[in-house]
Amino acid sequence: MSKRDYYEVLGVGRDASERDIKKAYKRLAMKYHPDRNPGDTAAEENFKEAKEAYEILTDGQKRAAYDQFGHAGVDPNRGGGGFGGGGGAGGFEDIFGDVFGDMFGGGGRRGGGGRQQQRGGADLRYNLELSLEEAVKGCKKELKIPSLSSCDSCDGSGAKKGSSAQTCGTCHGQGQVQMRQGFFAVAQACPTCNGRGKVIKDPCNKCHGEGRVEKTKTLSVNIPAGVDTGDRVRLAGEGEAGQMGAPAGDLYVQMHVKDHPIFERDGNNLYCEVPISFSSAALGGEIEVPTLDGRVSLKIPAETQTGRMFRLRGKGVKSVRSHAVGDLICKVIIETPVNLTGRQKELLQELEASFEGTSKQHRPKAEGFFDGVKKFFDDLTS
Repeated sequence: MSKRDYYEVLGVGRDASERDIKKAYKRLAMKYHPDRNPGDTAAEENFKEAKEAYEILTDGQKRAAYDQFGHAGVDPNRGGGGFGGGGGAGGFEDIFGDVFGDMFGGGGRRGGGGRQQQRGGADLRYNLELSLEEAVKGCKKELKIPSLSSCDSCDGSGAKKGSSAQTCGTCHGQGQVQMRQGFFAVAQACPTCNGRGKVIKDPCNKCHGEGRVEKTKTLSVNIPAGVDTGDRVRLAGEGEAGQMGAPAGDLYVQMHVKDHPIFERDGNNLYCEVPISFSSAALGGEIEVPTLDGRVSLKIPAETQTGRMFRLRGKGVKSVRSHAVGDLICKVIIETPVNLTGRQKELLQELEASFEGTSKQHRPKAEGFFDGVKKFFDDLTS
């Protein structure tokens, strides 16, 4: 069974810092550790998978190899064969050959027997903007992706129809040539075939021997419900085509959820501010509040203060991972009336006057605040 992408395992982006990787691993280790899940084989496998991803991505050299070559770049069982051909374990020359080969432009990885493997296509990233509604409920999007695609005239081989690539006579298919000086052997990309191991005598007229042409392709992608900014969907084999028929890379669709005029999202919860009138706050009542599924009624108790939070359970976002549903949290804001008529001002003045001598009963917070201020200044002068 093929391994999952290490970044996907930890739930981080490819540009994640080492600190972000450590935080992600710690979270997964706490969740799946065998001590916390005795007898759960699935949790144990998840723990091993996260540990392996963490060990690779926190090692600078291994991470660089993984980013360039994928799992093959960090597989200890790959890339065998002696330096410059022949079997057996890789020796001192093998190590220096690999290092200097990369330094001097030796492209791709060598397979068994030191033969040069064709380089696979690059992974691509597409930044997709979604509305909050699309992210929460899921949707289907059509993407126009400009990329290097396999040439349909030569089927990606780079050679004209009826012909094929020939083994390079300079490197004999190795893709590398050696320069020896005493104890050291330095490998560099073959100048004749540019490290491919093969040459095309009769190149395709359309792609000029590259096996790839620039195209804009249209892809349809299903966005699962509950995604958030930073999440991504992987489309295997939809990246750039590889050279001379090598496998294509992958396309990663990176999500960015646009700001919403009413709701603010935090994880699986939604937040919104709901303005209410002074009289509704004082006397209580029932108001309508928006949700992503329509309007619902919210009961406001009498003597509600501004800033009070009301939780509507199950009216938030359904998680794309755990399928747990968050809540909608409404913060009520008491709105001060504006553009008052003369009569309305008189009524408010009468109301204010009716509080005379009973402020502690009707405005306990204000009285407590001013009592505290008075004590503060009295302490300063005493």
